[in-house]
Amino acid sequence: MDYIDLLVTDDDLTLGVNAEPELVDGRASIAQDIRHLVRESGLLVVMIAQRDPETIALNLNRIETLVDSDVRIKPGTARAVAPELETVLITAHTVKYGPIEVYL
Repeated sequence: MDYIDLLVTDDDLTLGVNAEPELVDGRASIAQDIRHLVRESGLLVVMIAQRDPETIALNLNRIETLVDSDVRIKPGTARAVAPELETVLITAHTVKYGPIEVYL
């Protein structure tokens, strides 16, 4: 696998039976990185309690642009939708591992 990372669950390292951090690789590693990238961008915070559809659409577009800028993502494949105002679904196609889905 080309991409290996420490597995993070609920904002904390996931520890295995020997109290050693578990690893995540490939597609799951890229999805985890995308999740953290979007959360750290602050764009989700701006969308909290937002009622203006144009502002929501603008921020979803910004999220798509941010995800598309990752070199492991095929350019132009990132999509961000908010089917419910509490959840954002991001889909994209990785260069090497195929499609990913990230819920935030």
